[in-house]
Amino acid sequence: MPSVLFVFSSAAPQGWYLPEAAHPYYVLAPHATIDFTSPNGANPPVNEGSVQMYEKDQESVKFLADETVKAKLANAKKLSEVSAKDYDAIYYIGGHGPVFDLAVDPENIKLGNEGSNFFFYQSGKIVSAVCHGLAALVGVTDAQGKSIFAGKNVTGFSNVEEEILGTTKEIPFSTEDRIVSLGGKYTTADKPYEPKVVVDGLLLTGQNPGSSSPLGEEILKALQK
Repeated sequence: MPSVLFVFSSAAPQGWYLPEAAHPYYVLAPHATIDFTSPNGANPPVNEGSVQMYEKDQESVKFLADETVKAKLANAKKLSEVSAKDYDAIYYIGGHGPVFDLAVDPENIKLGNEGSNFFFYQSGKIVSAVCHGLAALVGVTDAQGKSIFAGKNVTGFSNVEEEILGTTKEIPFSTEDRIVSLGGKYTTADKPYEPKVVVDGLLLTGQNPGSSSPLGEEILKALQK
């Protein structure tokens, strides 16, 4: 079976966004081995707002109660302990957390520039992220020092969605603005919070929480090719 590395934020209280982990997990779990990692390792904090918002969402409820998932979270490795050679794809979960820690985490950036993230891409492996998870890739460059976003078609949490959420002033930077500043060809869904997934070669991105499941499907398609 192919293997996928799910990367969670360790930033509290922002944390990782529940459906953005749960929905792709249940798309991929029957077809792939999935490991969890975060900057601090075990038990990365979930965003409590997302737990409340998705308390009636079947996959989200199942994810929190799933004994296998609980064990994976409890035994999540630190980013410094993982190796790209063990995986076929990497997936960055959103929530505001990645904007605070993964974007500037030295181990994440080191892995990106010396191997893990960009190495995935260069060696025919899949790099994927949803919503604010794209913040984890802002420090990743290629051998020529160009951003992994440069010249690529991508999406991520939009400025309009951030404004609707009322969190524009609470985050270090805008995901949309940073993607554009790094040379990414950013596109968004016709309406805020509508699902939007963009595939550009081995770079797979989703705009918002509602994009998590379709992004999982695209990751699966890519793994099966």
